[in-house]
Amino acid sequence: MRELEINLVLTFRVPEDGLTVNGILQGLEEQAPVIFNTLLKSMFKALEERIIYKLRSEHPGRYVLNGHQPNARKLITHFGVFRYRMVQMIDRMRKKAIIPLAKALALAPYRQYQAEALEGGIGLAIHLSFAQASREIMRIRGQGPTKSTTYRWFREIAHTQGRWPPMKEVPYRFLMVDGTKVHLQGPGGKDLGYKEMRWALASVGPGCPFEPVGFWIDTGWDTIRHDLENRLNYGKLEVLFSDGGPGIEENLLAEGMRLQRCLWHGKRDFPFLMYADGLKKAEQQPFKSLFGEIPIFDLTRDRLEKIDPADYQTIQELVQQTRQVFEQLLESLDQDRYPKARTYLQNLYQHTMTFLDYWLQNKQWIPLNTNAIESAFSRITNRIKRIGRRWSDRGLLRWLMLALKKIFKPELWTQLWNQYLNINRKMELTACKAKYAWI
Repeated sequence: MRELEINLVLTFRVPEDGLTVNGILQGLEEQAPVIFNTLLKSMFKALEERIIYKLRSEHPGRYVLNGHQPNARKLITHFGVFRYRMVQMIDRMRKKAIIPLAKALALAPYRQYQAEALEGGIGLAIHLSFAQASREIMRIRGQGPTKSTTYRWFREIAHTQGRWPPMKEVPYRFLMVDGTKVHLQGPGGKDLGYKEMRWALASVGPGCPFEPVGFWIDTGWDTIRHDLENRLNYGKLEVLFSDGGPGIEENLLAEGMRLQRCLWHGKRDFPFLMYADGLKKAEQQPFKSLFGEIPIFDLTRDRLEKIDPADYQTIQELVQQTRQVFEQLLESLDQDRYPKARTYLQNLYQHTMTFLDYWLQNKQWIPLNTNAIESAFSRITNRIKRIGRRWSDRGLLRWLMLALKKIFKPELWTQLWNQYLNINRKMELTACKAKYAWI
């Protein structure tokens, strides 16, 4: 590795008064493209001279100069538009013209936009529409890719992501699943109606974050179970967290796993089931009052963490009170008159005690609800349903794979761009000196 020294002289016109720090910073920002272009032009010229010298030294007589390209090569970079006319040479052995600098720097032919200039727009497209992302980049930088360019590169990068990797070596213990409806379209924009989009997150244990382990579009829970078994060490999972949607328990609950229903969904959905049994709002009040006396529905994470792990008696009393009120409520709901509400309450009773039983056995608290998965995906569902409202199943899955890296795993996003940009080695700044003089 050799060092290249570039002497750059900058001359600024400085106001006598009224200059603020923001005036300095904005002035520098506005002139950054000019400074960058000057530096890049010097670097290209220096590298080009060195490459040509090396070719002619190693292969005497084979390469001869043949002027410059008739038109300057246009590169659109993070700092703006850069133009440079590259030297041409004739390879006498192969009898063809070559552009030494373009080959040495791996410049893609016929491509003006350089990949590093598109990260901002593609990153914004995770949160905004492609048109809004393009406009925002143009507003900030004064120039940027169009909507179609951003979309085309987004598809190209997403296409490289492939499928979910095997995760059997990760000691996951908890699995959390959820789903929502999405509007799909087929070839030619054909309306396919609303289909279910489902996802799963997993955690290695209490107090550890949940991370995505799969997305699926219009896929049954039985197929999802098969996919997860192939990629995860499914037999090691201890608890399944869900909002109690149809088909989840039957397909995802393996032998030895326990189900923890989301307490928030349980509390919210109970009045709907009573209404389905014909109970009007006023008639529901005695049941709702009794339901409100179930102590576990008033628990919060902060309150649980204040309980002394050694206070075994407190948790036993909480369990006893919870069971007692649940059983009173079940007795008050006649099976013949309120079949839906009573069946729902029985299942809720069975599957909301898991986190208390888990503490009694392990002295550790597991999540009370599925807020982790719902809050994590709120930005995703908002983008899918409010911005770009109809998707193809393949396009949505590709978008989700990039959203995973951008939102949930920023380190994977950085890794993705380093791989995509094909950055093997970087140029390093070894010294930076500045002198000033008033003119």
